[in-house]
Amino acid sequence: MRASNFPIALRLPFMGTLARESENAPRPLPNAFKLSIIIPVYNEESTVGEVIERVLAVDLGDIRKEIIVCDDGSVDGSNAVIERERAAHSDIVQVHTSVINLGKGAAVRFGLKYATGDVLLIQDADLELDPCEYLSLLEPLVKGHADVVYGSRFKARNANISTKTRLANRFLTEFTNWLYGGHLTDMETAYKVFRREALDGIRLRQVHFDFEAEITGKLLRAKRRIVEVPVRYNPRTHLAGKKISWTDGIEAIYTLLKYRYLVK
Repeated sequence: MRASNFPIALRLPFMGTLARESENAPRPLPNAFKLSIIIPVYNEESTVGEVIERVLAVDLGDIRKEIIVCDDGSVDGSNAVIERERAAHSDIVQVHTSVINLGKGAAVRFGLKYATGDVLLIQDADLELDPCEYLSLLEPLVKGHADVVYGSRFKARNANISTKTRLANRFLTEFTNWLYGGHLTDMETAYKVFRREALDGIRLRQVHFDFEAEITGKLLRAKRRIVEVPVRYNPRTHLAGKKISWTDGIEAIYTLLKYRYLVK
């Protein structure tokens, strides 16, 4: 897929509105369903291969997996690593590449467009979050307790998370809860898992890290049932390749306000 075909604005299929919550309450999933794991990648040569191998190694029983790797214009060597994984596991791994870097949100949306699973899971390529958590992330969906599951880094004690990171995330999460009536502990988590129908009627526009704020705000506004489960978190430093910065927090605040008051 060439960059000229990369969708800047995607409208996911509309399957109806949330008329009455009782009609749209989540139902248990069958034992055998398909899980689409979307891996956005930008300059993760040192980790993306191991992430893909860890995802492949997770035993999910009767649940079928497809892995959609979205290389967002990497310039390091990520593409060569990704292509080796695709060639070795072509029955499970598919790759979509942009020749320019557009942003994490664009890469995730690209993956959502091509995912064919009943459940969609976002997996970062940086090893901060462990695919061994998948069964606990999927459990509320399987049991029919949720439309969406967030893996919260703050529901369990984690001495690896700095005070600065805790305070920044707490502010953004509480601000989101105040604007949209949520009860979340970790709005910015990279581990977001959706029943496919949870995204029906939700149009996603953002292309950078502000995608996290946009999708959370729109899910809450659409009255989707979000359940959080605690996950382990191994944060890396900017020297090790972490890309998010304080300016992304400013963009998140603006995005939350925009979709609450200005744009429907």
